[in-house]
Amino acid sequence: MSPSRAVKPPALRDRYTQRFQELKRELAQVQYFLKGTLLQRMMKCGKPNCACRRDPAKRHGPYCEWTYKVKGKTVNVKLRPEQVPIYKAAVQQYRKLKSILRRLERLSRTALAHQARQARLPT
Repeated sequence: MSPSRAVKPPALRDRYTQRFQELKRELAQVQYFLKGTLLQRMMKCGKPNCACRRDPAKRHGPYCEWTYKVKGKTVNVKLRPEQVPIYKAAVQQYRKLKSILRRLERLSRTALAHQARQARLPT
C-alpha cells in the first residue's frame, strides 16, 4: 500500500465531517418557513355590469395569495399587502431548508459509501 493511499482516507473522512458540520450550521440558521407558493391574481368581482366581466385587462387586483396543498387539495389564503413580505420570506426559508437537506443527503450518501468501501479494505 502506498503512503499517499494510507493518508488519503482519513483526510477525506475529515473533509466529509467538516462539510457535514458546515451544513448543520446552515440548517440551524433556518427561520420560520412555509411550504407553498405566493401568487398575484387579478379577479372578477360579483357585479354583473362591471368591466372586469368582459375584459380580462380590467380585472381587479393584483391580490396576493399563499397557496399550499393539504391531502392533495390546494388551499388558497388571501394576504393583505403588509403580510406579503412575511410570507415571502417564509416561502424562501422553506426553499433554503429543502436545499440544505438535499445537500446533507447527497453528502451523507457519499460519505457512507466511502465508509463502506473502507470497511471492506483489509487492515
